[in-house]
Amino acid sequence: MGITEKEDQKQRQADEDALELARLGYKQEFKRAFSPLQVFGLVFSIFGLFPSIASVFVYALPYGGPVAMVWGWGICSFFLLLITLSLGELGSAAPTSGGLYYWSFKFASPRWRRLLSWIVGYSNTIGLIAGVSSVDWGCAVQLMAAVSIGSGQTWSATTGQTYAVFLLILILHAAITSLATSIVAKLQTVYVVLNILLCLAIIIALPAATPAEFKNSATYAFTGFVNYSGWPDGFAFVLSFLAPLWTISGFDSSLHISEEASNARLSVPRGLVGATVVAGVMGWAINVVLAFYMGTDIENIMDSPIGQPMAVILYNSLGQTGTLAVWSIVVAVQFMMGTSSLLASSRQTFAFARDGGLPFSGLLYRVHPRTQTPVACAWAAAFVAALLGLLAFAGDAATSAIFALGVVGLYIAYIIPICSRFAGGRAWVPGPFTLGRFGFPVAVVSLLWMVFSIAILIFPPSPAPDAPDMNYTVVVLAGWLALCLAYYYCPVYGGVHWFRGPIANVSVDEDSDEVEDVKNDVAVSVNSKGSD
Repeated sequence: MGITEKEDQKQRQADEDALELARLGYKQEFKRAFSPLQVFGLVFSIFGLFPSIASVFVYALPYGGPVAMVWGWGICSFFLLLITLSLGELGSAAPTSGGLYYWSFKFASPRWRRLLSWIVGYSNTIGLIAGVSSVDWGCAVQLMAAVSIGSGQTWSATTGQTYAVFLLILILHAAITSLATSIVAKLQTVYVVLNILLCLAIIIALPAATPAEFKNSATYAFTGFVNYSGWPDGFAFVLSFLAPLWTISGFDSSLHISEEASNARLSVPRGLVGATVVAGVMGWAINVVLAFYMGTDIENIMDSPIGQPMAVILYNSLGQTGTLAVWSIVVAVQFMMGTSSLLASSRQTFAFARDGGLPFSGLLYRVHPRTQTPVACAWAAAFVAALLGLLAFAGDAATSAIFALGVVGLYIAYIIPICSRFAGGRAWVPGPFTLGRFGFPVAVVSLLWMVFSIAILIFPPSPAPDAPDMNYTVVVLAGWLALCLAYYYCPVYGGVHWFRGPIANVSVDEDSDEVEDVKNDVAVSVNSKGSD
């Protein structure tokens, strides 16, 4: 039976993608099963939006209330879009799963490129794994909140009980992430549909169902300011940025599936930027609705035995039955968000292990023969996420450090390759997604915003904190970077003696027959995996 025109087009695109990857130095090892819509779905599902807003609502309410929710979100969304534009340009120019550390090596000066690539590789890896830990911890907390609501608020989970649920969620996510790429890709379509439907349901249901005593005026929704932090009002407002910064984060996820996406040079940056735009607009709409229909008793929302401020707002508006119905969907979407987060984390771990950057790289750099996915990397990332989750036993401040680390670690990994592109003195050949002459000013603003964000994210939640109330983000991050550098400069065994940056495992000479050989290899590979 002959192949259809559509199948033939897909085959040609797969050949072109594999050839482009070969030019970057890598052979095609994954099946390219992610369509442009599914790339968008991956990024959008990692944002999670409403479940993410729910997870970090506690970082917005006491630091400005409605003003922080509405205007803090709007400000952050604009600057976050600029970051995605800068990353999109890099992703279009060199689409590989290694992404950030690959670009750091490619564009930095020869003197510093090995060290910078090493730092970015480890910062990106820990940032993504911290993201998995924080997402799954948020999912466990939300699940426990549902149980509390179902008990009539007579039961509250202990940290140990929440951690046990957190471990179960991690195990489930590692199992799902180990499935074939075609299955995981199709799940993204389901995730994005449920995500958008949940957001629309909240935007429609709250205005329709909220009792009069919890409805607020436009003046309160847009200008009401509440500050329980102890910091001056202006600085408290700035500290509330943790909520949108964490919600719209991990957008480099699309970059890490570049080797599994069809037409990656366009679909990856478009999915990245498109998901950020949609999340920014819909997230702002959700925050406006919440500001109108959450009431004014912020202290009661924060101190409720339910233990989840967003669940309290829904309970006040929808009652027990309605809240449980909506909250079950919130937990499900948060669970999906964790699956996508671990997917991106496993691909980054795989890419860095492929280039020998991680301990036990020989064990991690393996593609399962049946699923054609890096199963070992998925379970390794889940294991490290479980270790990070132990910080929850140190108190709320340590838990917030996990959330902040997921942003700070990634921002360090974003800053270095963007700087290297303009300051490294290496040749720049743009891909089909390019900002042209606007690339430099957008990059400058993006870099300044990320440095500013890192500075505010390491501040303690209140002035003159004691040990339990410290912000431990800087301690955790500094410890991780110290270990990273110690491993690099370790005598005899350190990375300085053997790490050479990205290691090519295939080469293509455009003037030889190797180009056709690569295409033939890909055709055989795609046909043999067609039943996956």
